[in-house]
Amino acid sequence: MNRPQSIERMIEIIKRMPGVGPKMAERLSYHILKMSENEVSRLVDSILKARQTMKSCSICYNLSEHDPCPVCSDSARDHNTVCVVETPQDLIAVSKVKDYKGLYFVLGGALSPLDAVGPDDIRIDNLIKRLKSDNISEVIIATDTDSKGEMTAVYLAELIKKLGIKVTRLGYGLPVGGDIEYADEVTISRAIAGRKEM
Repeated sequence: MNRPQSIERMIEIIKRMPGVGPKMAERLSYHILKMSENEVSRLVDSILKARQTMKSCSICYNLSEHDPCPVCSDSARDHNTVCVVETPQDLIAVSKVKDYKGLYFVLGGALSPLDAVGPDDIRIDNLIKRLKSDNISEVIIATDTDSKGEMTAVYLAELIKKLGIKVTRLGYGLPVGGDIEYADEVTISRAIAGRKEM
């Protein structure tokens, strides 16, 4: 027996989410159907509210309800150091580490010639403009350790060094080929402490 069309549509939408396969999408769909009317309303409301209130910080491009975001407007932070990450999720992972007190910049992805993602497709120009206008003395490149992240790190290091700014890369602690957003606090803390100049 075929599933009703409304359930099929829900499964199709949910399985488009990252990391969700057909079976998980089916399980989530049926779970949502079992939820009370109130719980479903709260879920839908939270999604809509997040979509309406979230915006990109005009300085670091992190998602925030305020512009500039709380990190960029915090005068107690080290405004001479910027940690460059690929995604807001990576920024959250790094921000859990108490050792890092600097600022951030979210690239919005990584270079990937095979996927037709070049320097103009991520925020490299915005980063360079920020580095030229602010008094930055060090840039920590915290891109993923996969081939895209490494390619992006090398490309950025070459550009930033020309500005006379110290460039460092996260050190040991992160596995090669891994994603920063899945690393625990201790691993990221060690990686920040062991960063090296590029």
